[in-house]
Amino acid sequence: MGKITGFLEFERHDRKYAPVEERIKHYREFVVPLPEKDVREQAARCMDCGVPYCHGTSRITGQPTGCPVNNQIPDWNDLTYRGEWDEAARNLHSTNNFPEVTGRVCPAPCEASCTLNIDDNPVTIKTIECEIADRAIAQGLKPETPAHKTGKKVAVVGSGPAGMACAQQLARAGHDVHVFERWAKAGGLMRYGIPDFKMEKVHIDRRVAQMQAEGVTFHYGVHVGVSMPVDKLTAEYDAVVLSGGSEKPRDLPIPGRELTGIHFAMDFLPQQNRRVGNEPLGSVAPILATAKKVVVIGGGDTGSDCIGTSIRQGAVSVTNFEIMPAPPEKENKDLTWPNWPLKMRTSSSHLEGAKRDFAVGTLKFSGENGAVKKLHCAHLDDKFKPVPGTEFEIEADLVLLAMGFVHPVHEGMLKTLDVALDQRGNVVADTNSYITSVPKVFAAGDMRRGQSLVVWAIREGRQCAHAVDKFLMGSTTLPR
Repeated sequence: MGKITGFLEFERHDRKYAPVEERIKHYREFVVPLPEKDVREQAARCMDCGVPYCHGTSRITGQPTGCPVNNQIPDWNDLTYRGEWDEAARNLHSTNNFPEVTGRVCPAPCEASCTLNIDDNPVTIKTIECEIADRAIAQGLKPETPAHKTGKKVAVVGSGPAGMACAQQLARAGHDVHVFERWAKAGGLMRYGIPDFKMEKVHIDRRVAQMQAEGVTFHYGVHVGVSMPVDKLTAEYDAVVLSGGSEKPRDLPIPGRELTGIHFAMDFLPQQNRRVGNEPLGSVAPILATAKKVVVIGGGDTGSDCIGTSIRQGAVSVTNFEIMPAPPEKENKDLTWPNWPLKMRTSSSHLEGAKRDFAVGTLKFSGENGAVKKLHCAHLDDKFKPVPGTEFEIEADLVLLAMGFVHPVHEGMLKTLDVALDQRGNVVADTNSYITSVPKVFAAGDMRRGQSLVVWAIREGRQCAHAVDKFLMGSTTLPR
């Protein structure tokens, strides 16, 4: 695929960021696209390797070694190199409903598993994917309406990437699909969790418009299991898909947790996204980092998003603590390739001025007049026990807990349905049928498999749609 000698002729050359001093003044995307010539040269580097691990599957685990949605990466790299953009877009959309999203926020496991990553020069797959998607969208997103209607009705609860992908696939199969979302707009964490400086929400709005033209009906402000009885859905629909995500945050139950100024990341981030989208905050008290000393606990993507948002809000300082030890600067290729490597990852937000520290445990919070003022910490050993003599304190006016999510919210819908849960608290449903312990009720996305990536949610939604269509019709032509 690509140019046979391309990987020898062209060095890896990827998108750049706008300067820090410019980008922290706004909430718009700041990645600078490559010129067409450069994108095609990067696609030419795809080396026709014997086993394309970028979209392969492990014979041991049965799980993808690279792209979870099985994007046919060598194929659309070749088409891009040849300048056949329309066919590249058709190929890309055949496996991925929202490539403009994954082209922006996916951590690119495909690049980690690329054969050229053996010497740290993988093909710029994510950049190429984004360019293909953006070019196609610039020509207008055409709805793919079904040739006939099946007469079957499907309810999808939750409009995150899993729910949206599932709904779009089922609508294209001819079903009457209704999506129920408790917030004011569709997108789930794509809209309310990912900051606009990483992905502007116009990308979601365009897909919602396309899905509506394909026959999907969106119901907003409907909290199934709270404002709407879940029994109503199971009674009125031929199938119900639960795709509400993993929304129960991991807490930090230590002395001083009750002090004001300590918030979950997913109480902080959605507020700013609503401000940018001119969406009312309602009666909630504003959480702002302006003129504050901020400490973010948690070193993943959510923590990084808290850092970038805090800096843009005008924080005095931002410090990021991670409980795990600092990973190596370079991974051990012999040990990990083509699987996802453990190595130091520095996001664009980290580069904007945050201080980072690893193997840090927060032992207690202390404050004044009921508000947090200080964290009492220590460095940890390999058993996550405080190392004597490493204790330290750090001042903070705002603490953001970004330590991940433990499972979906059980109160309301799941308890009413009395659906079976696994040991981690996720909804039980296997990867063949996606059906839960409750008849005609399915589950997909983080609600089923636990907290994960957008690209995994899209895969789950597509596979669940395949299972639902087969359940309703006896057979299906939807891809799995």
